[in-house]
Parts: sequence; structure tokens; C-alpha cells
Amino acid sequence: MPKAYVILTEAIKDQAAMAAYGKAAAPAMAGSGARVLAVDPDPQNLEGDWHGDRTVLMEFPSVEAARAWYDSAAYTSARALRQAAADTNAVIITGFPAPGGE
Repeated sequence: MPKAYVILTEAIKDQAAMAAYGKAAAPAMAGSGARVLAVDPDPQNLEGDWHGDRTVLMEFPSVEAARAWYDSAAYTSARALRQAAADTNAVIITGFPAPGGE
């Protein structure tokens, strides 16, 4: 089963509220199989327009795991804090199957 990746671009309006979101979101990450791969306040844009002032890249075991995390009760309440503190774009993308079908 291919891994999944969640990419968030955030235009932060309230740093203190984003810190509260981070604390609230941490328990939702536990047990989800997620790994935060990158948090970058200054991504190097190569083409086009890039949204926001912070980009986050997370890895999940599968699209189903990413969706379960995003829709979980624990993250839904945390997500409301983020949505109040930042204008965010978020996507789930599917990785490609590993050679050998792993």
C-alpha cells in the first residue's frame, strides 16, 4: 500500500493561536502513524505562486490513515483552532507503490 503525504500551506494570522493549535493537534498525531517530515517558514519557490508563510509536510502509512487522522474527533477540534489562526490550503497526495509491492 503506498504511503500518503499531507501538505499544508499556512498564512498565519495569529502566532499565539497557532501555538495553541500545535498543542491541541499533537495528541491527534499520536497513534495516527504520521511523521512530520518538514516544517518550513521559507520554502524556496521554484515556479508559480506559493501560498502562505509556512509549509508543513507529513507522511502517513496510507491515504486511509491520513484521512482517518484528518477526520478524527481529536483533530477536528484542533483543526478549528488552526482555521481561526491561519488561512490554510491542505491536500492529501498518494505516494507511489514501493518496488516489490511493499
